[in-house]
Amino acid sequence: LVVVLLLGLAAAQLIGFAIHMQDRRELLAEASGMRAAQRIADVAKLLDSMPAADRARHAAVLATPRMAIEVGRDSPLPAPPDAERRARSAIFGAFLRRTLGDDWPVEVAVTEASGPAPGFGGGPGPFGPMHPGMMGMGGGRPMMSLVARVRLHDGTPVTFDSRQPAEAQGLPYRVLASLAVLLAAVVALSLLAVRWATRPLATLAQAAEELGRDIQRPPLAETGPVEVARAARAFNTMQSRLARFIADRTRIFAAMSHDLKTPITRLRLRAELLDDPQARAKFAADLAEMESMVGSTLDFLRGLEGTEPVRPVDVAALLESLQANFAEGGAQVSVEALGLRPYPGRAQAIKRCLSNLIENAVKYGGSAAIVAAEAPGRLEIRIRDRGPGLEPAQLERVFEPFHRVEGSRNRETGGTGLGLTIARSIARGHGGDVVLSNHPEGGLEATVTLPRSARA
Repeated sequence: LVVVLLLGLAAAQLIGFAIHMQDRRELLAEASGMRAAQRIADVAKLLDSMPAADRARHAAVLATPRMAIEVGRDSPLPAPPDAERRARSAIFGAFLRRTLGDDWPVEVAVTEASGPAPGFGGGPGPFGPMHPGMMGMGGGRPMMSLVARVRLHDGTPVTFDSRQPAEAQGLPYRVLASLAVLLAAVVALSLLAVRWATRPLATLAQAAEELGRDIQRPPLAETGPVEVARAARAFNTMQSRLARFIADRTRIFAAMSHDLKTPITRLRLRAELLDDPQARAKFAADLAEMESMVGSTLDFLRGLEGTEPVRPVDVAALLESLQANFAEGGAQVSVEALGLRPYPGRAQAIKRCLSNLIENAVKYGGSAAIVAAEAPGRLEIRIRDRGPGLEPAQLERVFEPFHRVEGSRNRETGGTGLGLTIARSIARGHGGDVVLSNHPEGGLEATVTLPRSARA
């Protein structure tokens, strides 16, 4: 918006400046012609009132560096070289006739010349030698020669040659300064106006980004222009509907999972009454698996609620505590996490996410190597195992709820198929993600990406 405004303003100012310069040249030309015509008329009237013998002497006194005067010479005037000079000749002649009156015969010509105006006593010129007072005037600059021949009432011709600058010398700095002030003012106002107009969009974008991390974020202020207030109201309505939908779904599934525990407990008691030891063991294993699935489902749904407050989390200390916990169980877990800044998030949820991924690596790969590092705008945590890896087609499918891979990742290991789903759900709840990939040196690598805001 600022660029469009500035380009339009610059084009308008350039056109206006060109028009101004053209008008200025014309006005200066007219003004110089009017001044020259007035002075010529005054000198002609003065010479007409003098005796014929004194006119040449007084003409030499009245001559100036910008106007040469010759009495008596009657040579033809030079013809204007082009249509523009002919038009100026007509304007100059009209000025002179209006000043003198209709009873004074007048001939005029406007031509170009270089250097000072010619005089009539020394060097060469279009009408005679150079006037001594003219020497050195003009410096060779292009000049406009306003030549007029006026016949006095006794018929004596008097020729005037007035030199004026052909073009205005120098730039109109005051006009340029006024245009610069106008441009600066418009730029400042444009920046303020555009920032004021686009600030609601930035606020809306930030709110949409935070919505993915915290569905319970404070609603937007429904103030400002009508369109902005309507957009904020629609966004708040969408947020409240999403929050209600997630809460209702979470409550329903949590209630269902909780209610399943009662029949599972009854079945466990009845299984203990079975006489066949093998049948009793199979029933107990199936019930344990069902109970594990119900517990995992409850954990998953609790993770979706996102009711835990956001606060700075020392990720390095969190990883070290997880390493110690797994080491107590005999698992090999190494941690490399230096120079990490506190991450603003939900501590228990992040711990659950990392614990699931480490447990997955230990269970199916025998060990876990953790590397956490800061990256531009995000925190990256890589958890690598030494297992067989996964088929490329399974790298995304394993994140589906209750999905388990055949082979080394099967039901006999005790997994429910919700660990990776919970981990990704928590990471995405913080605006990040969890991605699996086969490491070039073998094993499976899980990469947790947690974005940092500009303030984090």
